[in-house]
Amino acid sequence: MDIQTTKLELLRTILENENAEFIQRVADFVKKEKSDFWDELSPSEQEDIKKGIEDLDNGKRISYDSFLKKIS
Repeated sequence: MDIQTTKLELLRTILENENAEFIQRVADFVKKEKSDFWDELSPSEQEDIKKGIEDLDNGKRISYDSFLKKIS
C-alpha cells in the first residue's frame, strides 16, 4: 500500500468515526508528532536566540537602520 492510499484510509476512518475520545487521541498524537522548529536549530543558534531575547529583556536594542548598516 502506498503512502497516499494510507493517508486516504486514515482520513476516511477519522471522518467516519463519531467517538470523541478516539478523535481526541488522534488529535493529541498528531500534535505531539509535529516538529518544533526549536529542536531543529543547532545549539549555537539556540544560544544566539536566547542571548538576543535576554538583550531585549534588558533594554539592549538597536534601531533597524543601525542593524542594516552594521550588516552591510
